[in-house]
Amino acid sequence: MGGMEEIFRDLPALEAGSVWLAGAGPGDPGLLSVLALHGLRQAEVIVYDALVDSRILDLARSGVQLEYAGKRGGKPSAKQRDISLRLIELAREGRRVLRLKGGDPFVFGRGGEEALALVAAGVPFRIVPGISAGIGGLAYAGIPVTHREVNSAVAFITGHDSSGLVPDTVDWESLSRGAPVLVIYMALKHIEPIVERLLAAGRAVSEPVAVIAKATTAEQRVLESTLGRVAADIAASGIEPPAMVVVGEVVRLRGGLDWLGALAGKRLIADPLGQKSRSESA
Repeated sequence: MGGMEEIFRDLPALEAGSVWLAGAGPGDPGLLSVLALHGLRQAEVIVYDALVDSRILDLARSGVQLEYAGKRGGKPSAKQRDISLRLIELAREGRRVLRLKGGDPFVFGRGGEEALALVAAGVPFRIVPGISAGIGGLAYAGIPVTHREVNSAVAFITGHDSSGLVPDTVDWESLSRGAPVLVIYMALKHIEPIVERLLAAGRAVSEPVAVIAKATTAEQRVLESTLGRVAADIAASGIEPPAMVVVGEVVRLRGGLDWLGALAGKRLIADPLGQKSRSESA
């Protein structure tokens, strides 16, 4: 059987003068892909975001140049145009550049904008997908994005647009009707208007909601609530970004699937949806 180094030898090289746009996953360094790790081991310069765990940066090669390009809502941060121009500048210097983003670069990560800037500048690039918080973060909370008894569709939504407001381009009414499960990124700041839109579109005040903060990290917090109470519960809890908001019946499955809680001694429910009792009474 081949060893780990043999696997790395078969992977593509991060060439001089090129950029890899890589996802670092939602937080836990164990969720980093082998290809992203390969990029870390080759890069001469790593341009990284606020949500990239420091332990992931520790995996980089010795002597690597680290450049912070974090973007956090409500705080001073690098402008997107400046980040893209910096990637182009570094590549034109002949450097091996790794652009490391939290989650997946193409899921609300502006990876498409940066890649198009590289295309316009004639800089070669590769996209290295990562585990998005909307999937990995939910899994660490014990909430499946899909479950056969609950939903066959899910919608991933951003809670604010480039201006920092609730996006006008989101058709909340259609999403409420068509997607039983809604996974909303960056929603805490605007949770009240988001809830208002969902209730106006016909979602029930009693619908289960979960808020997952600092997903997959040692500081992960999960708040379970309902659509009618969640805004008040968030305010009372002191929970802070980065956080995901999940709306839908899949939240109930956390009672049976909170595997992190089980490791800490929590007793899980074998039938959190009450399927057996319903089928027996039918």
